[in-house]
Amino acid sequence: FLSRFTTLLLLLSLLSAATIFTSTEAYDPLDPTGNITVKWDIMSWTPDGYMAVVTLYNFQQYRHIQAPGWSLGWTWRKREVIWDVVGGQTTEQGDCSRFKGNIPHCCKKKPTVVDLLPGTPYNKQVANCCKGGVLSSWAQDPSAAAASFQLSVGQAGTTRGGATLPVNFTLQAPGPGYTCGPAKVVKPSRFTTADKRRVTQALMTWNVTCTYSQFLAQKTPTCCVSLSSFYNNTIVPCPTCSCGCKSNTTLSGSCVK
Repeated sequence: FLSRFTTLLLLLSLLSAATIFTSTEAYDPLDPTGNITVKWDIMSWTPDGYMAVVTLYNFQQYRHIQAPGWSLGWTWRKREVIWDVVGGQTTEQGDCSRFKGNIPHCCKKKPTVVDLLPGTPYNKQVANCCKGGVLSSWAQDPSAAAASFQLSVGQAGTTRGGATLPVNFTLQAPGPGYTCGPAKVVKPSRFTTADKRRVTQALMTWNVTCTYSQFLAQKTPTCCVSLSSFYNNTIVPCPTCSCGCKSNTTLSGSCVK
């Protein structure tokens, strides 16, 4: 009985440890507090929605975002459309056949926005835009660690209580590796004018935090450690190519058992 009880306690502890690991899968040991924060500021209400400024802050200490740059995606909860984008563009327009007259910039349920390239005409620019999606790390150059674009959203709520937060945010920078949490309403952002004599604020603000994990970025890690319990006479194998495959993709590499 004591042996079975001890085994049960061990199983419970292993399950608890597995739960903890799953919740922290997006984790970078070199920069445990680093993240990319997406700030969504609603600046004004429009007849059928709102105008918002979306800003990405690279709060990571060492990880830059290289060319071809970041791409930010999400899922609308209702039938929202993007009438216009300044300082960025969506990768696809989607099916806008239900509209007559003015055609939206994007009608997709799951839009993806990318930065514009340097040299974009001034009437399509906003502050911190048009760098080809390249961002510096916060430690190296805070002034180059932010990117912004402006959205005009239609068929959306026109009040603070009516606006719905998008879900399922995704970030490619430029490849995989980032996991984004849910959007959370925070205290409205405050802005100081250039002469420092007046402060304005957003009508509504929500934040999304995206964290990086090497395990998510590299599906075939260069090293794998396999552990088995004392009551299991077989060893759990490492994934195929976990030590790096050369020509034969059926082998798991030069691994030591």
